[in-house]
Amino acid sequence: MAAVSATDGVAATALRSVIQRIEHAAERCGRRSDQVRLVAVSKTKPVSLVKQVYDAGHRCFGENYVKELIEKAPQLPDDIEWHFIGNLQSNKVKPLLTGVPNLVMVETVDDEKIANQLDRVAGNIGRKPLKVFIQVNTSGEETKSGVEPDGCLELVKHVTSNCPNLEFCGLMTIGMPDYTSTPENFKTLARCRSEVCEALGISEDQCELSMGMSGDFELAVEMGSTNVRVGSTIFGAREYPTK
Repeated sequence: MAAVSATDGVAATALRSVIQRIEHAAERCGRRSDQVRLVAVSKTKPVSLVKQVYDAGHRCFGENYVKELIEKAPQLPDDIEWHFIGNLQSNKVKPLLTGVPNLVMVETVDDEKIANQLDRVAGNIGRKPLKVFIQVNTSGEETKSGVEPDGCLELVKHVTSNCPNLEFCGLMTIGMPDYTSTPENFKTLARCRSEVCEALGISEDQCELSMGMSGDFELAVEMGSTNVRVGSTIFGAREYPTK
């Protein structure tokens, strides 16, 4: 985990607090904190604020909007590992992959069409296989993206069998805003993982769970998350204007 000095700014101090909270949550359930990846979600935040967190030693950042990421990434060091965590349209795939060479993960593959387009573009530009998570709508909310839980396995099989330029790495979900319902959402994702691992003949260690955001990441860690997406707790709630 990143080390943060007392001279760093507010966002860097907040980063240290989040890392400590992840460590404590992992300890409570007998896990190692290095089994959990922290994605610092920097959507709508200025490059200067992202750089502050980068300078504190953090390297994994997440963005929700293609245009913003394409504008932001070239202004920041190229050893950042970018995760795209927003809804992705097919016509934005080529600009995203060509504009952000250090994009390491797309967490929001939710149908065969977007999987096929990512696979096609990744192959055409000759980049190494792109890591992907399958997004599952565990809450049943119509406003949420994601494949239904009962369609999860079929989509995973499509990616693993028909998309050689994609590397299936796990499952992702967004829990309900009502955190009392969140445990059920996380349990549903864990059940999907069990089904996927049994069908593919792989261990659960080979299928990550991306779940948990600013309001529920500690609970997510305790329930097995390997990838938490934390934004406002690190960067603050202020929204900055975007171009």
